[in-house]
Amino acid sequence: MDNSTLPLAGVKVVDFTRVLSGPFCTALLGDLGAEIIKIEPPQGDDYRAIAPMRNEQSALFTVMNRNKKSLVLDLKKPEAVALAQELASQADIVVENFRPGVANKLGIGYDSLKALNPRLIYVSVSGFGQDGPAAHMPAYDIVIQAMSGLMNATGHADGPPTLVGEAVSDVISGLFASWGALAALYGRERTGTGTHVDVSMFESTLAFAATSTSRYLFTGEDAPRVGNRHPLSAPFGAYQAKDGHFVLAILNNKLFAQLANALETPAFATDARFASDALRSGNEPALRAWIEDWASTRTVSEVLAVLEQAGLPCAPIWNTSQALSSEQTKARGFLREVEDPRLENLKLPSQPVRFTSYGENQVNRAPGLGEHTELIAASVGLSAQRIAELRELGVFG
Repeated sequence: MDNSTLPLAGVKVVDFTRVLSGPFCTALLGDLGAEIIKIEPPQGDDYRAIAPMRNEQSALFTVMNRNKKSLVLDLKKPEAVALAQELASQADIVVENFRPGVANKLGIGYDSLKALNPRLIYVSVSGFGQDGPAAHMPAYDIVIQAMSGLMNATGHADGPPTLVGEAVSDVISGLFASWGALAALYGRERTGTGTHVDVSMFESTLAFAATSTSRYLFTGEDAPRVGNRHPLSAPFGAYQAKDGHFVLAILNNKLFAQLANALETPAFATDARFASDALRSGNEPALRAWIEDWASTRTVSEVLAVLEQAGLPCAPIWNTSQALSSEQTKARGFLREVEDPRLENLKLPSQPVRFTSYGENQVNRAPGLGEHTELIAASVGLSAQRIAELRELGVFG
Protein backbone atom coordinates (compact mmCIF):
# COMPACT_ATOMS: atom_id res chain seq x y z
CA MET A 1 0.00 0.00 0.00
CA ASP A 2 1.28 3.47 -0.94
CA ASN A 3 1.63 5.42 2.30
CA SER A 4 2.93 8.63 0.73
CA THR A 5 -0.43 10.35 1.21
CA LEU A 6 -0.56 9.70 4.96
CA PRO A 7 0.31 12.29 7.66
CA LEU A 8 3.33 10.36 9.03
CA ALA A 9 4.77 9.35 5.65
CA GLY A 10 8.57 9.60 5.79
CA VAL A 11 8.77 9.20 9.56
CA LYS A 12 11.04 6.32 10.54
CA VAL A 13 10.49 4.51 13.84
CA VAL A 14 12.80 1.94 15.43
CA ASP A 15 10.69 -0.20 17.73
CA PHE A 16 12.33 -2.18 20.54
CA THR A 17 9.01 -2.89 22.27
CA ARG A 18 7.21 -6.11 23.04
CA VAL A 19 3.92 -7.38 24.44
CA LEU A 20 1.24 -4.62 24.45
CA SER A 21 1.88 -1.03 25.58
CA GLY A 22 4.81 -0.28 23.26
CA PRO A 23 3.58 -2.27 20.25
CA PHE A 24 0.19 -0.56 20.49
CA CYS A 25 1.98 2.82 20.39
CA THR A 26 3.95 1.96 17.26
CA ALA A 27 0.95 0.30 15.60
CA LEU A 28 -0.90 3.62 15.86
CA LEU A 29 2.05 5.43 14.26
CA GLY A 30 2.23 2.80 11.52
CA ASP A 31 -1.46 3.20 10.73
CA LEU A 32 -0.71 6.79 9.73
CA GLY A 33 2.16 5.97 7.42
CA ALA A 34 5.27 5.82 9.61
CA GLU A 35 7.82 3.13 8.74
CA ILE A 36 8.08 0.84 11.75
CA ILE A 37 11.19 -1.34 12.10
CA LYS A 38 10.47 -3.82 14.87
CA ILE A 39 13.63 -5.21 16.43
CA GLU A 40 13.00 -8.56 18.08
CA PRO A 41 15.20 -10.91 20.09
CA PRO A 42 15.97 -14.31 18.54
CA GLN A 43 12.99 -15.91 20.32
CA GLY A 44 10.71 -13.12 19.14
CA ASP A 45 8.23 -10.87 20.91
CA ASP A 46 6.55 -12.80 23.76
CA TYR A 47 3.18 -12.02 22.21
CA ARG A 48 3.94 -14.31 19.26
CA ALA A 49 3.26 -17.27 21.57
CA ILE A 50 0.20 -15.92 23.40
CA ALA A 51 -3.24 -17.36 22.65
CA PRO A 52 -5.70 -17.15 21.04
CA MET A 53 -3.94 -18.65 18.04
CA ARG A 54 -5.09 -19.38 14.49
CA ASN A 55 -2.85 -21.29 12.10
CA GLU A 56 0.01 -20.83 14.60
CA GLN A 57 -0.41 -17.04 14.51
CA SER A 58 -1.24 -15.08 17.65
CA ALA A 59 -4.27 -12.80 17.49
CA LEU A 60 -2.72 -10.32 19.89
CA PHE A 61 0.60 -10.18 18.07
CA THR A 62 -1.11 -9.87 14.69
CA VAL A 63 -3.25 -6.91 15.74
CA MET A 64 -0.62 -5.03 17.75
CA ASN A 65 2.12 -5.43 15.14
CA ARG A 66 0.33 -4.54 11.94
CA ASN A 67 2.21 -2.33 9.49
CA LYS A 68 5.67 -3.32 10.78
CA LYS A 69 8.88 -4.86 9.49
CA SER A 70 10.68 -7.41 11.66
CA LEU A 71 14.44 -7.49 12.21
CA VAL A 72 15.92 -10.07 14.58
CA LEU A 73 18.95 -8.89 16.54
CA ASP A 74 20.73 -10.61 19.41
CA LEU A 75 21.66 -7.52 21.40
CA LYS A 76 24.07 -9.55 23.50
CA LYS A 77 26.42 -9.35 20.51
CA PRO A 78 28.29 -6.07 19.89
CA GLU A 79 27.73 -6.28 16.14
CA ALA A 80 23.97 -6.38 16.75
CA VAL A 81 24.15 -3.34 19.04
CA ALA A 82 26.17 -1.51 16.38
CA LEU A 83 23.50 -2.24 13.78
CA ALA A 84 20.74 -1.12 16.16
CA GLN A 85 22.64 2.09 16.82
CA GLU A 86 23.08 2.68 13.10
CA LEU A 87 19.33 2.31 12.55
CA ALA A 88 18.62 4.70 15.42
CA SER A 89 21.05 7.24 13.98
CA GLN A 90 18.83 7.40 10.88
CA ALA A 91 15.48 7.29 12.73
CA ASP A 92 13.07 9.98 13.82
CA ILE A 93 11.65 8.03 16.75
CA VAL A 94 12.83 5.14 18.93
CA VAL A 95 10.33 3.41 21.23
CA GLU A 96 11.26 0.97 24.01
CA ASN A 97 9.41 -0.54 26.96
CA PHE A 98 12.18 -2.24 28.91
CA ARG A 99 12.38 -1.84 32.66
CA PRO A 100 14.33 1.37 33.46
CA GLY A 101 18.07 0.83 33.07
CA VAL A 102 17.86 -2.19 30.77
CA ALA A 103 18.15 -0.22 27.53
CA ASN A 104 21.30 1.46 28.85
CA LYS A 105 22.86 -1.92 29.65
CA LEU A 106 22.06 -3.11 26.12
CA GLY A 107 23.77 -0.08 24.56
CA ILE A 108 20.56 1.42 23.19
CA GLY A 109 19.71 3.89 25.98
CA TYR A 110 18.77 7.48 25.33
CA ASP A 111 22.17 9.00 26.08
CA SER A 112 23.96 6.58 23.74
CA LEU A 113 21.56 7.13 20.86
CA LYS A 114 21.21 10.88 21.41
CA ALA A 115 24.99 11.20 20.94
CA LEU A 116 24.57 9.63 17.51
CA ASN A 117 21.37 11.48 16.59
CA PRO A 118 20.62 14.73 18.51
CA ARG A 119 17.28 15.05 16.65
CA LEU A 120 16.10 11.66 17.91
CA ILE A 121 12.82 11.39 19.79
CA TYR A 122 13.27 8.55 22.27
CA VAL A 123 10.10 7.18 23.88
CA SER A 124 10.31 5.02 27.01
CA VAL A 125 7.19 3.27 28.31
CA SER A 126 7.54 1.71 31.76
CA GLY A 127 5.37 0.82 34.71
CA PHE A 128 6.19 3.82 36.89
CA GLY A 129 8.45 6.03 34.78
CA GLN A 130 12.22 6.35 34.71
CA ASP A 131 12.59 7.60 38.30
CA GLY A 132 10.93 7.49 41.70
CA PRO A 133 10.90 4.77 44.38
CA ALA A 134 8.71 2.41 42.30
CA ALA A 135 10.63 2.78 39.03
CA HIS A 136 12.38 -0.57 39.48
CA MET A 137 9.16 -2.54 39.95
CA PRO A 138 7.96 -4.88 37.19
CA ALA A 139 4.55 -3.78 35.97
CA TYR A 140 1.78 -5.71 34.29
CA ASP A 141 -1.61 -4.24 33.53
CA ILE A 142 -3.15 -5.88 36.60
CA VAL A 143 -0.48 -4.33 38.85
CA ILE A 144 -1.17 -0.84 37.52
CA GLN A 145 -4.96 -1.26 37.70
CA ALA A 146 -4.53 -2.35 41.32
CA MET A 147 -2.25 0.53 42.36
CA SER A 148 -3.94 3.36 40.43
CA GLY A 149 -7.30 3.14 42.21
CA LEU A 150 -9.01 1.81 39.09
CA MET A 151 -9.73 -1.62 40.54
CA ASN A 152 -10.89 -0.17 43.83
CA ALA A 153 -13.46 1.94 42.00
CA THR A 154 -14.71 -0.95 39.86
CA GLY A 155 -17.31 -3.52 40.93
CA HIS A 156 -20.45 -3.61 43.03
CA ALA A 157 -20.64 -1.85 46.38
CA ASP A 158 -20.91 -5.13 48.28
CA GLY A 159 -18.32 -6.93 46.16
CA PRO A 160 -14.51 -7.00 45.87
CA PRO A 161 -12.35 -4.67 43.77
CA THR A 162 -12.65 -5.78 40.16
CA LEU A 163 -10.46 -5.67 37.08
CA VAL A 164 -11.73 -3.65 34.15
CA GLY A 165 -12.53 -6.04 31.31
CA GLU A 166 -9.69 -4.81 29.10
CA ALA A 167 -5.95 -4.24 29.52
CA VAL A 168 -6.65 -0.53 29.87
CA SER A 169 -3.37 0.46 31.55
CA ASP A 170 -1.34 -1.09 28.76
CA VAL A 171 -3.50 0.40 26.05
CA ILE A 172 -3.81 3.90 27.49
CA SER A 173 -0.06 4.14 28.13
CA GLY A 174 0.55 3.10 24.52
CA LEU A 175 -1.85 5.81 23.42
CA PHE A 176 -0.11 8.43 25.59
CA ALA A 177 3.24 7.25 24.21
CA SER A 178 2.10 7.84 20.64
CA TRP A 179 0.71 11.24 21.67
CA GLY A 180 4.02 12.11 23.36
CA ALA A 181 6.02 11.01 20.33
CA LEU A 182 3.97 13.19 18.01
CA ALA A 183 4.08 16.19 20.37
CA ALA A 184 7.88 15.82 20.49
CA LEU A 185 8.01 15.49 16.71
CA TYR A 186 6.10 18.76 16.38
CA GLY A 187 8.39 20.40 18.92
CA ARG A 188 11.43 19.28 16.97
CA GLU A 189 10.16 21.15 13.93
CA ARG A 190 10.51 24.36 15.94
CA THR A 191 13.66 23.64 17.97
CA GLY A 192 15.59 21.22 15.78
CA THR A 193 16.38 18.95 18.72
CA GLY A 194 14.93 15.71 19.98
CA THR A 195 13.98 14.68 23.49
CA HIS A 196 13.39 11.76 25.83
CA VAL A 197 9.66 11.06 26.24
CA ASP A 198 9.14 9.30 29.59
CA VAL A 199 5.74 7.54 29.79
CA SER A 200 4.53 5.99 33.05
CA MET A 201 1.77 3.40 32.90
CA PHE A 202 0.85 4.32 36.47
CA GLU A 203 0.43 8.01 35.72
CA SER A 204 -1.27 7.27 32.40
CA THR A 205 -3.90 5.28 34.26
CA LEU A 206 -4.32 8.02 36.87
CA ALA A 207 -4.89 10.48 34.03
CA PHE A 208 -7.33 8.03 32.44
CA ALA A 209 -9.27 7.87 35.74
CA ALA A 210 -10.24 11.50 35.23
CA THR A 211 -13.50 11.54 37.18
CA SER A 212 -12.07 9.64 40.16
CA THR A 213 -9.06 11.95 40.30
CA SER A 214 -11.24 15.07 40.00
CA ARG A 215 -13.55 13.86 42.74
CA TYR A 216 -10.68 13.23 45.15
CA LEU A 217 -8.97 16.56 44.46
CA PHE A 218 -12.12 18.52 45.31
CA THR A 219 -13.65 16.39 48.08
CA GLY A 220 -10.88 14.22 49.50
CA GLU A 221 -13.13 11.23 48.86
CA ASP A 222 -12.18 8.09 46.97
CA ALA A 223 -14.46 6.92 44.19
CA PRO A 224 -16.76 4.25 45.65
CA ARG A 225 -17.66 1.00 43.93
CA VAL A 226 -21.17 1.52 42.60
CA GLY A 227 -21.64 -1.35 40.14
CA ASN A 228 -23.44 -0.50 36.92
CA ARG A 229 -24.24 3.10 37.77
CA HIS A 230 -22.41 6.39 37.59
CA PRO A 231 -20.68 7.31 40.88
CA LEU A 232 -21.97 10.90 40.81
CA SER A 233 -25.08 11.14 38.62
CA ALA A 234 -28.46 9.38 38.42
CA PRO A 235 -30.27 7.84 36.73
CA PHE A 236 -27.07 7.03 34.86
CA GLY A 237 -26.24 3.35 34.46
CA ALA A 238 -27.45 -0.09 33.39
CA TYR A 239 -31.04 -1.18 34.05
CA GLN A 240 -32.99 -4.43 33.79
CA ALA A 241 -35.72 -4.93 31.18
CA LYS A 242 -37.82 -8.05 30.55
CA ASP A 243 -35.23 -9.79 28.38
CA GLY A 244 -31.92 -8.11 29.25
CA HIS A 245 -30.26 -4.86 30.18
CA PHE A 246 -29.99 -1.39 28.67
CA VAL A 247 -28.16 1.79 29.63
CA LEU A 248 -29.60 5.22 30.27
CA ALA A 249 -27.72 8.48 30.90
CA ILE A 250 -29.52 11.42 32.52
CA LEU A 251 -27.26 14.31 33.48
CA ASN A 252 -29.48 17.38 33.86
CA ASN A 253 -32.97 18.50 34.86
CA LYS A 254 -34.18 18.90 31.28
CA LEU A 255 -33.38 15.30 30.44
CA PHE A 256 -34.89 14.11 33.70
CA ALA A 257 -38.17 15.86 32.87
CA GLN A 258 -38.14 14.21 29.44
CA LEU A 259 -37.62 10.84 31.14
CA ALA A 260 -40.50 11.43 33.58
CA ASN A 261 -42.81 12.23 30.67
CA ALA A 262 -41.60 9.27 28.60
CA LEU A 263 -42.33 6.91 31.52
CA GLU A 264 -45.76 8.57 31.94
CA THR A 265 -45.00 9.79 35.46
CA PRO A 266 -44.53 13.54 34.96
CA ALA A 267 -44.84 14.21 38.71
CA PHE A 268 -41.33 12.79 39.17
CA ALA A 269 -39.94 15.85 37.38
CA THR A 270 -41.10 18.10 40.25
CA ASP A 271 -40.46 15.66 43.09
CA ALA A 272 -38.20 17.35 45.65
CA ARG A 273 -36.11 14.17 46.00
CA PHE A 274 -35.01 14.51 42.38
CA ALA A 275 -34.66 18.27 42.03
CA SER A 276 -30.93 18.20 41.16
CA ASP A 277 -28.32 15.79 39.88
CA ALA A 278 -26.80 15.51 43.38
CA LEU A 279 -30.20 14.75 44.95
CA ARG A 280 -30.99 12.20 42.27
CA SER A 281 -27.68 10.49 42.92
CA GLY A 282 -28.44 10.33 46.64
CA ASN A 283 -31.84 8.80 45.90
CA GLU A 284 -30.63 6.44 43.18
CA PRO A 285 -32.31 3.29 44.60
CA ALA A 286 -35.76 4.92 44.26
CA LEU A 287 -35.00 5.95 40.69
CA ARG A 288 -33.75 2.48 39.81
CA ALA A 289 -36.90 0.88 41.21
CA TRP A 290 -39.06 3.30 39.23
CA ILE A 291 -37.25 2.69 35.92
CA GLU A 292 -36.96 -1.08 36.30
CA ASP A 293 -40.60 -1.45 37.34
CA TRP A 294 -41.59 0.31 34.11
CA ALA A 295 -39.09 -1.67 32.01
CA SER A 296 -39.92 -5.07 33.53
CA THR A 297 -42.89 -5.56 31.19
CA ARG A 298 -40.99 -4.46 28.08
CA THR A 299 -38.19 -5.94 26.01
CA VAL A 300 -34.95 -4.03 25.60
CA SER A 301 -35.91 -3.07 22.05
CA GLU A 302 -39.32 -1.80 23.25
CA VAL A 303 -37.68 0.20 26.05
CA LEU A 304 -35.18 1.78 23.69
CA ALA A 305 -37.89 2.68 21.18
CA VAL A 306 -39.66 4.74 23.87
CA LEU A 307 -36.50 6.35 25.22
CA GLU A 308 -35.12 7.19 21.79
CA GLN A 309 -38.42 8.71 20.75
CA ALA A 310 -38.13 10.98 23.80
CA GLY A 311 -34.62 12.06 22.75
CA LEU A 312 -32.90 10.40 25.73
CA PRO A 313 -29.32 9.05 25.71
CA CYS A 314 -29.75 5.27 25.86
CA ALA A 315 -28.37 2.12 24.26
CA PRO A 316 -28.44 -1.66 24.21
CA ILE A 317 -25.53 -3.48 25.82
CA TRP A 318 -23.60 -5.15 23.01
CA ASN A 319 -20.88 -7.76 23.12
CA THR A 320 -17.70 -7.38 21.04
CA SER A 321 -19.17 -9.33 18.14
CA GLN A 322 -22.19 -7.06 17.94
CA ALA A 323 -20.06 -3.91 18.18
CA LEU A 324 -17.63 -4.99 15.47
CA SER A 325 -20.37 -6.21 13.12
CA SER A 326 -22.61 -3.19 13.61
CA GLU A 327 -23.66 -1.07 10.65
CA GLN A 328 -21.92 1.92 12.27
CA THR A 329 -18.60 0.08 12.44
CA LYS A 330 -18.98 -1.03 8.82
CA ALA A 331 -19.88 2.47 7.65
CA ARG A 332 -16.78 3.95 9.30
CA GLY A 333 -14.44 1.24 8.02
CA PHE A 334 -12.89 0.55 11.42
CA LEU A 335 -12.03 -3.02 10.35
CA ARG A 336 -10.13 -3.56 7.13
CA GLU A 337 -9.61 -6.71 5.09
CA VAL A 338 -5.92 -7.58 4.98
CA GLU A 339 -4.10 -10.06 2.77
CA ASP A 340 -2.03 -12.54 4.75
CA PRO A 341 -1.21 -15.99 3.30
CA ARG A 342 -1.06 -17.37 6.85
CA LEU A 343 -4.53 -16.16 7.84
CA GLU A 344 -7.49 -16.37 5.49
CA ASN A 345 -10.20 -13.70 5.70
CA LEU A 346 -8.09 -11.59 8.04
CA LYS A 347 -9.52 -8.30 9.26
CA LEU A 348 -7.56 -5.83 11.36
CA PRO A 349 -8.51 -2.59 13.11
CA SER A 350 -6.89 0.76 12.49
CA GLN A 351 -6.59 3.83 14.68
CA PRO A 352 -9.95 5.65 14.82
CA VAL A 353 -9.03 9.22 13.82
CA ARG A 354 -9.78 10.43 10.30
CA PHE A 355 -7.97 13.18 8.40
CA THR A 356 -9.85 14.77 5.52
CA SER A 357 -6.72 16.02 3.77
CA TYR A 358 -4.94 12.66 3.75
CA GLY A 359 -5.51 9.21 2.31
CA GLU A 360 -6.97 6.22 4.15
CA ASN A 361 -4.92 4.72 6.97
CA GLN A 362 -2.69 1.84 5.95
CA VAL A 363 -3.46 -1.56 7.39
CA ASN A 364 -1.00 -4.32 6.50
CA ARG A 365 -0.30 -7.72 8.03
CA ALA A 366 2.08 -8.31 10.93
CA PRO A 367 5.53 -9.58 9.93
CA GLY A 368 6.98 -13.04 10.37
CA LEU A 369 9.83 -13.26 12.86
CA GLY A 370 12.89 -11.71 11.22
CA GLU A 371 11.10 -11.47 7.88
CA HIS A 372 12.78 -8.20 6.91
CA THR A 373 16.19 -8.77 8.46
CA GLU A 374 18.21 -8.71 5.24
CA LEU A 375 16.16 -5.91 3.72
CA ILE A 376 16.68 -3.66 6.75
CA ALA A 377 20.35 -4.55 7.09
CA ALA A 378 20.92 -3.68 3.44
CA SER A 379 19.08 -0.35 3.90
CA VAL A 380 21.89 0.91 6.16
CA GLY A 381 24.53 0.03 3.59
CA LEU A 382 25.58 -3.48 4.61
CA SER A 383 26.72 -5.62 1.70
CA ALA A 384 25.38 -9.10 1.09
CA GLN A 385 28.75 -10.48 2.16
CA ARG A 386 28.69 -8.53 5.45
CA ILE A 387 25.12 -9.62 6.13
CA ALA A 388 26.18 -13.23 5.60
CA GLU A 389 29.12 -12.74 7.98
CA LEU A 390 26.85 -11.29 10.66
CA ARG A 391 24.47 -14.18 10.22
CA GLU A 392 27.34 -16.60 10.76
CA LEU A 393 28.22 -14.74 13.95
CA GLY A 394 24.67 -15.22 15.22
CA VAL A 395 23.87 -11.52 15.18
CA PHE A 396 20.47 -12.27 13.64
CA GLY A 397 19.75 -15.11 16.03
